Amino acid sequence: MTDLYEAMSTLRAVRRLREDPIPDDVLQRILQAAAWAPSGGNVQPWRIVAVRDTELRERIGDLYRPQWEKYGAAARAGLQQLQGEARAKRERMLAAADHLGDNMGKAPVLLVFCFNPDHMAITDADLDRPSVVGGGSVYPALQNAMLACVSEGVGCTLTTLLCYAEDEMKVLLQIPDDWYTCAVMPIGYPVLGGHGPISRRPVSKLCFADAFGDPLD
Repeated sequence: MTDLYEAMSTLRAVRRLREDPIPDDVLQRILQAAAWAPSGGNVQPWRIVAVRDTELRERIGDLYRPQWEKYGAAARAGLQQLQGEARAKRERMLAAADHLGDNMGKAPVLLVFCFNPDHMAITDADLDRPSVVGGGSVYPALQNAMLACVSEGVGCTLTTLLCYAEDEMKVLLQIPDDWYTCAVMPIGYPVLGGHGPISRRPVSKLCFADAFGDPLD
């Protein structure tokens, strides 16, 4: 098993996945990790549909493809502003994302995360800005599942693009009217190297002391 800090520092988007099945015991441990995640009032206002049926996965892939094509075209528009290694890195990421766009339905398992806002204390719902608090009771489960994937040697990535096709997803997976989708996580054994070193901003750029913007010694 991978050390927790190592798992967090090597958790990167793995978009090229083999079609080999995920063993039941491995999938169960990944789902158990999600179930351990904290949530407001310990209500756990989320559910996971683990999609393994071939036809369902293919249909989800068909829904995902046009959403990625639109998003990917916008992402490529910014390439002209990049040079050197920064551009090469972005191009590698887009190539991997293109692969997922064409092969989402071939991932052996698609974890579809659902939530019910009626079970959440969304304390920022009435503020004059986009509401994000509700996600605090849902997305920790995704993070736990992704860390478990690292520990199990399973590739994974998180996409929210299928929220644009939520109506179709709800019909396809028989999701009740009062439940909604917030992410899909394709998982599978990596085609290439899988998880590994990641690039993030340093703590000094992200964390402050006592007031926003004040340096943290």
